[in-house]
Amino acid sequence: MKQNLAIALGADHGGFALKQQLLAFLPTLGHAVRDCGTTGTEPVDYPRFAQAVAALVASGECDFGVVIDGAGIGSAMAANKVPGVLAAACYNGALARNAREHNDANVLALGAGFVDVETARKIVAMFLATECTEERHRRRVAMIRAIEQRRGGLSADDLGRIAERVTQMMGGADARPMPAAPTPAAIASLIDHTLLRPEATHGDIKKLCEEARRYTFYSVCVNPSYVKQAREELKGSAVKVCCVVGFPLGAQTTGSKVLEARRAIREGAREIDMVINIGALRSGDDDMVFKDIRGVVEACIEGRATSKVILETALLNDEEKRRGCRLAMKAGADFVKTSTGFSSGGATAEDIALMANEVAPRKLGVKASGGVRTLADVLRMVAAGATRVGCSSSVKIMEEAIAAAGGKG
Repeated sequence: MKQNLAIALGADHGGFALKQQLLAFLPTLGHAVRDCGTTGTEPVDYPRFAQAVAALVASGECDFGVVIDGAGIGSAMAANKVPGVLAAACYNGALARNAREHNDANVLALGAGFVDVETARKIVAMFLATECTEERHRRRVAMIRAIEQRRGGLSADDLGRIAERVTQMMGGADARPMPAAPTPAAIASLIDHTLLRPEATHGDIKKLCEEARRYTFYSVCVNPSYVKQAREELKGSAVKVCCVVGFPLGAQTTGSKVLEARRAIREGAREIDMVINIGALRSGDDDMVFKDIRGVVEACIEGRATSKVILETALLNDEEKRRGCRLAMKAGADFVKTSTGFSSGGATAEDIALMANEVAPRKLGVKASGGVRTLADVLRMVAAGATRVGCSSSVKIMEEAIAAAGGKG
């Protein structure tokens, strides 16, 4: 069993007594515990405590969470509403093992009315000792997470409206009235709010995180030296921390990229955007590119982080872009991404469409980054197949989205 894990623990009044028992038990396994309440047996509402635990897990402040109420079902439902959380209600050790081994659950829900203290201890110990290692299980878990990541909260109807709206905005021949745009919240959930300028200060990062909190962007994307600060600034928020690796040239050794990724994850990054070795891809050295990507992907799997692969499409021809996508799929990455924003060009709708088509068999996400500055740009990229957008003009884009929604956020 891994030791030195950070465990968030919370319960309502029905689970308070069992929570107190686990509060004493978890340190004996070598783990640190964050007690999220409640503090007594007076009646309280379980969703508050389930959400508090889930937010700590989703933000990376805690490795796992345990939530307790009378049956465990309601707390599991509440925790699962927080993006990034996979909560499972378990009533015996076998279910706990299955929840981790098959489903990579990161929050355990217990029903105090259905398990005694000794059984609860065994369930918790089994949950924390089990890993999700089988490729077939990881692939299915990736499919579960893709439901959340791939569409960022957008429904099929929203996506249809985006395509129609883009046609109108680009001067298409469709003469029908312009349909309603996706909600500002749906737009925000697509965005990695980005600040990668070399001159960025601590104050700039603080502002970036304040903006991300205000609009509930999917993540903030920062350089490695700012991961710790971003994690602290975003405490208690569902906004994730994304870190670039091998940035911006991609010419570092695989070993240095892996070390960089592991450190970023250890310091709080939940997503890693790595730059491939562009010269190796152009040279036809697919084995080197695969090993480069796979090294970082393995670090992300170990650290339960999402892996994104930056191709720098402005420097590649179409055959090289397709080959880069195929190597990312083969290496087990979660996303492919167009650009660093530091090269000769950024995202184009044509490149997004090419990449989305290439990675469709493995259902990888596609991130448009570089030159996305307006709401129209976002809509154009989504219509072409983007499932995430990286941009530094996020606040301006949100102001446009809110205006388009009649001033409603």
